[in-house]
Formats: sequence, C-alpha cells, structure tokens
Amino acid sequence: MNGRGVAAVGLSLALLAALAGSVSAAENQPGAQSKPDWGGIWSKGSVEASIRGLIATVDAQRMSRHLFYLSKDPLPFRKLNLTLPGHAKCTLHEADDYLAGKLESQGYRVQREEVRVQAYRRDEKKPPHHQYSRPMPEDPWYTAYNLYAEKKGRSRPDEIIVVLAHKDSQSWIASPGANDNAIGTAGVLELACVLAEYPCERTIRFLLCNEEHTPWTSVTAAQKAKERGDNLVAVFNLDGIGVKTAEETAAGKKTNVTAYTVPAGARLAELMSAVNERFAIGLQQRSVQRSGPGDDDGSFVKAGFGAAVVNIGSWPYGDPNYHLEGDIPERCDVQNAAMTVQATLAAVLTLDQGG
Repeated sequence: MNGRGVAAVGLSLALLAALAGSVSAAENQPGAQSKPDWGGIWSKGSVEASIRGLIATVDAQRMSRHLFYLSKDPLPFRKLNLTLPGHAKCTLHEADDYLAGKLESQGYRVQREEVRVQAYRRDEKKPPHHQYSRPMPEDPWYTAYNLYAEKKGRSRPDEIIVVLAHKDSQSWIASPGANDNAIGTAGVLELACVLAEYPCERTIRFLLCNEEHTPWTSVTAAQKAKERGDNLVAVFNLDGIGVKTAEETAAGKKTNVTAYTVPAGARLAELMSAVNERFAIGLQQRSVQRSGPGDDDGSFVKAGFGAAVVNIGSWPYGDPNYHLEGDIPERCDVQNAAMTVQATLAAVLTLDQGG
C-alpha cells in the first residue's frame, strides 16, 4: 500500500456525479441498485446457519503459519529484486510458488498472469514511511505474476465476486512487509481454504497481485476484466487487516475500516457493518469514503467497477512500522485479522446467496 492518505469527509456534488458516471456500468450490476434486504437473505432456508458454520471454521493459527512463512522463515521478504543466497528464484517468485501450492492443495486451478514491472528506487530525503521513488528507464525490468484461483458459480457463474490482496513486500527497503501485506495475503488464503468445498451460486475469484513494485499488477487485472466484459458484482481488497495504532493495539481493540469510493462501494461497506452486527463478530467496524480511488481496489474503480472496497485495520493507516524494517510478523494482530476475514467471508456468502 503506497501513499495512503487521510480519508476525506466528503466529495463535492460535482465530483461525486463525475465519479458515479464513470462507474455507471458497475452501478447497474446485481446488488448495486438499492440497499438489499440483508435480513431477508439470511432468513432464507439454512443460509444464516450455513454462514455461521463457515465463519466458525476460520483458523487464526493457520493464518499465522502463512504469515510467518511469507515474512520471516523461510522467506524474510517477497521481492523481485532479491534472491536469497543459494536460491534459484527471487523471493517473490518463491512466495508465488508457495501460494499456488497451497491453493492447488485445496483443489483450485491456479492461473498466472505475467506483468512486466520495475522495483522502486529509494529516496532517503523523503519521510521514512514514503521513501519509495520512481525507477529510471535504465533500471531492470522483472516479470511479476498475478495469481488467480476461482470457484465457478452453479446458477450465476457470470456474476463474479473478487477477493484480493497484494502479496509482495517493499522493493526499496528491507522490510518483511508482515502487516503490509503478508497478513492480507494470509487472509485471502484462509478465505479460499474455507470456501474450497462450498457450493457457490455466483463465481468467487481469488486474486493475489503486487503493489510494492511498479506498475501495480492490479491495474492489469482490472483492465483485463474490463476487456473480457467480466461482470464483477463486488471486489473486496484485504490490505493491512487488523493493523492499527500502537495505542489501539495496547488497548486490545479489534478494528476494521471499510473504505469505498463511490455509491456502489458504499453498499458493500454497509454490508460489512451489517454482518459484523448480525453474526456478532466483535469488530469495531466503521466505514469511510475515499477522496478518490486508491490501493488495489482503486484499480478496479478506475476500470469501471465501482463496487470495490478495501478492508483495513485503521484509517488513516496507523501502523508505526509502515514501510519500515520493523514491519515484522510478531507485531501482527492475527486474531483481529481473522475476525476481519470472518466478516469478509460473511459478506461474500451473503452476496452469493442474494437474489
């Protein structure tokens, strides 16, 4: 996550109209008209019981194992421009193999999408959290990969719910990138694991992309989805889940913020609040509206998919070790992250069962 700013309190009517116009196609997608009757969905048959049963299987210890593998041992980083001594692949490609292997072990077929990128340079004259700077034309180019895994819907396969996270760590500094964003990556793996045997009605697509090299590979993913004419009914980005200020951590708070850009995203933010309450997940849940598209969900908003949000532990982002060497897995609140995964899972299942 690069350049995250303070959430805006609102947009001018003119700007809001312009943004809404830019995602008119997304506004017409299922679930993006008026606020759905979430209670009506949960009351159908065994839907609520099914959701409760699945969210109970979210395993914080399993998430922790992925987190420590990806950001401490055996992989201290996930970078295209770093290969460990004696290894044949860079640390990011090693991470890709690990992630693909875990998904395949759950029965998914993993597709890799190539994107050419460069590593950021470091400008130590900038503030510590924001020392990344644009590469020069002569700097090396690398092949990065978007990883996709998908569960085809039974009755509405053309309607797609996307869950994504960026899997790389910072290319310009020796940061393990645990909160940013090995923890979100572990969250996507956990969602895929829990849903592996779930008979979904709509298609559920898992995307693991890269954001700490440039250009962001979520841009390619969003543009390709637009070119194919994909009907993305919702996009959930997990980035820095459970991450908050030192004061909030010391107080034992379990937080989540759902940030959206345009009205179609606001409905997903409302859903996150609704599932947190209905299923007694226990998050201190709130919503904010961005001043403009940002993070990997913003790539989809820019491509015309307005029903896109990010779930993140704090807004403004409160991690004191953001983009620093101190972003280590021991400082992650895995239980908080697992609660966010539960809420995201409940939202995905609600959308999947909606009419």
